[in-house]
Parts: sequence; C-alpha cells; structure tokens
Amino acid sequence: MDALVGRGSALSVGEGSMGAMDGSQHDIPRTGVPRAARGGPPGWPVGVPPPDVTGWQDAAVEWLLDQCPADYRLYEPLRRHTLALAWVATRHVQAQVEAARECYRRARVELGEELGAQAVSEVLGVLEREGLRLRASARSAQLLDEAFRGGRFVDRL
Repeated sequence: MDALVGRGSALSVGEGSMGAMDGSQHDIPRTGVPRAARGGPPGWPVGVPPPDVTGWQDAAVEWLLDQCPADYRLYEPLRRHTLALAWVATRHVQAQVEAARECYRRARVELGEELGAQAVSEVLGVLEREGLRLRASARSAQLLDEAFRGGRFVDRL
C-alpha cells in the first residue's frame, strides 16, 4: 500500500448512491514489482509514470487533458501551469460525478413513463458504471494534483 507523504490530505472522493470507489479500474495489482514499474500508488492513472520518474509531468498533463472537454487542449496556459490544469481537471471530473449522481437519482421519475421500466434499468446500469469510472478518475486526478503540489508517495508495509 502506498501513502502520500508531504501534504496531509484526505483523498477520498466520497460515498454516494453509486457504490464505493475502490479504484480497481486504475490500480495495477500489487505483485512486489517496484512502484516505478507498476505506475504509482493505488488510484494512480494507468500510463502515467510516478512522480519520481523523469518526465512524468508530460504524461500526467495528457491524462488530465483527456479528462477535460476537448477544447481545454487549446489553452496553452493550462499546459504551462500544470498545477492549474490538475486543479481544473479535478473539479471538472468531480462535477461529472455529481451530474451522474443527479441523473441516477432522477432517471426513474423523469424517464420512467416515456421509456418504461426495462429501458430505465438499462440507463441506470450505464449511469452506475460511468459513475464508478468517474469516481476512479476523480481519485486519479486528485493524486496528480497532490503530486504537482510536491507530494511524494512511499510504499507502506
């Protein structure tokens, strides 16, 4: 298990109606392989080297931009000021989590008569899966934000 060293912050995205976030979509199983080879602490985005690897910021910037609307790639200041990008992306993904939760809460009432029970159940399934994906992305974005702020991750026994 890895821990953040430096800035003390709770990185939990929070509990909601869409289940607990375990980060399983983004975690690489712990196998005794060095962190640099497996890509960082639990919840660290796949494909982004950990902060102790030279050039990790470039991969992190691309990953963060992938979490934002496409037009964010047009704004050079977000690429230059990586902490600002991480801050914006974290809030953007968290807003998507909240929007997915709101849709989940309201789908039966607002779509039930027009779509029917079967279709609403299918839509709720999609929203649940997307909610889990978004929560894992929110955790990853928070970890990158902490890393850009100078936080370092160390293995715990």
